[in-house]
Amino acid sequence: MKEYPPASARPSSARRCPRAGNASGGGQPGWILKCKGWEKDPNASVLHRPGARVEGDLQGDRQGSVDHRSGLRQPDARLPRLKQCFATVEAWTMTRTKFEAMAELNQHDIPCGPILSMEELATEPSLRATGTVVEVDHPTRGRYLTVGNPIKMSDSLTEVSRSPLLGEHTQEVLTELGMSESEIKALRAENVI
Repeated sequence: MKEYPPASARPSSARRCPRAGNASGGGQPGWILKCKGWEKDPNASVLHRPGARVEGDLQGDRQGSVDHRSGLRQPDARLPRLKQCFATVEAWTMTRTKFEAMAELNQHDIPCGPILSMEELATEPSLRATGTVVEVDHPTRGRYLTVGNPIKMSDSLTEVSRSPLLGEHTQEVLTELGMSESEIKALRAENVI
């Protein structure tokens, strides 16, 4: 097992990124912003993650849509006032549903995404189409939704299947290990398996 040096002995770059909760740390700001209906729906939110590419996009004509003040355009000016920046954006997102906010922000290439409820995840067509969420048939439980294989390779297709029932493959495993049919029957008769 590899031993890691204590934090004090690690390079400063390894200590530079403190945990930041909603601020996500690492110098790439991101925030969960409330949207219209947040008072009754805890999922009425978007994740907004502006980066260097969109700093200029939040100015000029788009200032009416997402009101960033010109003095907060550059990261070194913005980061110390991050909560103020996101409060300004949130004042705007709270006037729109999460899907309306996402549609408008996406028109301007401003990264964001809706916070989806479990029901929304289960019924989202794109997640079904990509195999991110799959339906599996189970002999006792019936059909249920589960997470698909996150790794997609064109030459290595996978099928997500249910977990086996208790003892479902005992016969196959013991046969593969070299046990005869009579040995397996004897183990069953003695309640070993």
